[in-house]
Amino acid sequence: ILTFLADTFLMLSFQTPLKKTNALIAQMGITFVNAYVPSALCCPSRASILTGKYPHNHHVVNNTLEGNCSSKLWQKIQEPYTFPALLKAMCGYQTFFAGKYLNEYGAEDAGGVGHVPPGWSFWYALEKNSKYYNYTLSVNGKARRHGENYSVDYLTDVLANMSLDFLEYKSNFEPFFMMIATPAPHSPWTPAPQYTKSFQNVSAPRNSNFNIHGKNKHWLIRQAKTPMTNSSIQFLDDAYRKRWQTLLSVDDLIEKLVKKLEVNGELDNTYIFYTSDNGFHTGQFSLPIDKRQLYEFDIKVPLLVRGPGIKPNQTNKMLVANIDLGPTILDIAGYDLNKTQMDGMSLLPLLRGEKNVTWRSDFLVEYQGEGYNGSDPTCPGLGPGVTHCFPDCVCEDSYNNTYACVRTLSASWDLQYCEFDDREVFVEVYNLTADPHQINNIAKTIDQEILEKMNYRLMMLQSCSGATCRTPGVFDPGYRFDPRLMFSNHGLRARRFSAQFL
Repeated sequence: ILTFLADTFLMLSFQTPLKKTNALIAQMGITFVNAYVPSALCCPSRASILTGKYPHNHHVVNNTLEGNCSSKLWQKIQEPYTFPALLKAMCGYQTFFAGKYLNEYGAEDAGGVGHVPPGWSFWYALEKNSKYYNYTLSVNGKARRHGENYSVDYLTDVLANMSLDFLEYKSNFEPFFMMIATPAPHSPWTPAPQYTKSFQNVSAPRNSNFNIHGKNKHWLIRQAKTPMTNSSIQFLDDAYRKRWQTLLSVDDLIEKLVKKLEVNGELDNTYIFYTSDNGFHTGQFSLPIDKRQLYEFDIKVPLLVRGPGIKPNQTNKMLVANIDLGPTILDIAGYDLNKTQMDGMSLLPLLRGEKNVTWRSDFLVEYQGEGYNGSDPTCPGLGPGVTHCFPDCVCEDSYNNTYACVRTLSASWDLQYCEFDDREVFVEVYNLTADPHQINNIAKTIDQEILEKMNYRLMMLQSCSGATCRTPGVFDPGYRFDPRLMFSNHGLRARRFSAQFL
């Protein structure tokens, strides 16, 4: 089993930079066109992949140690039960990790690079966050420093070479699992020298939600300056181009590993997954660049899978999430999923093309905003509580950018319902059938009964765990709604944003 995890991917960029990946994985297997993350931020999303749990169950809320990112508490409570730990201990797999693990991995207060999480036979993890040069790797718990010589230090290529070595020298008597987590295309967007001239005419997509005011949206979106300054547009276009350039090395990595599997005679017996930990926005609703928001451009990711029993050139429209990856891989390995506490579902029946599969029609999106007590020095006029601000005072996050959503996809509805935990208890609702770019918030015009059902379903999902996260959604035939229960359960929202988080 081989998993590729690209960082902060942009869905619209997929076809052009990753032509080899498209040919070797997508065209040889299945593409999930409705794949999502429950939290559009690196560390919470990666924790969801590893644990198969929603953020309110693994308790990683942001990219800081205080937010439980690779903290001592995470190491004690969650790491022993990640799917790689179960693969190694219970299924006899040799396991290999290379790349970015969690943003605060290697922090001195959390054991430094000497900490090797349970479940990994071979460990080559990046200290802290994304870099391409001048970084430190934990090589099975020992620090290895890299400089800025392209031929020996460019991280994407280093990860490729380490992975090829593993495939060359691993045991042939045990099944194997590899997870290769490239920081590319994350900032600082440093392409390999041979790719610095690529895509010179590429710019960020100009969809209908590009560089427009986010009217009827949460105040954080409304505060963005519209139209954007020329310098902001040039900045996001340059970033978009560089992201494509960095992905060319990821494309090379995937080609090398697939060819190595073929040479080894193992390609036909290996499941290969390609995905990302979150999306990315570049100018939508006049937000320059980042993630963290509830919209499709931040929560939707690619998911491609090839392997035994998967027919080529398949497209699947089922609603899937990154919490499904752990259950799927354990299912492939033959592990009894009833023994786990995972919230996700195994994709194996979908991969095999089984008919009449009972599947979810909704899932939970949740995020706890960050912000400082003091004012941002670059934007004192906005007051306290904002962070990640650009020079022209467009801020990408705030302490009350704290929200939870139900994302619904069924035969009759393509809907997103969101509530913010702020003084307004602000609500956003989008009908993506009529409005795929989420321009019009229909919270004040949609049928009241649907609002009530979505509100109740949201509270249920915010308190779910394991099997209760997989109960029928609002538009499933098995859904039952008793409006009287709304009032006795209304305190669930408050618990979601306090006690369940650190």
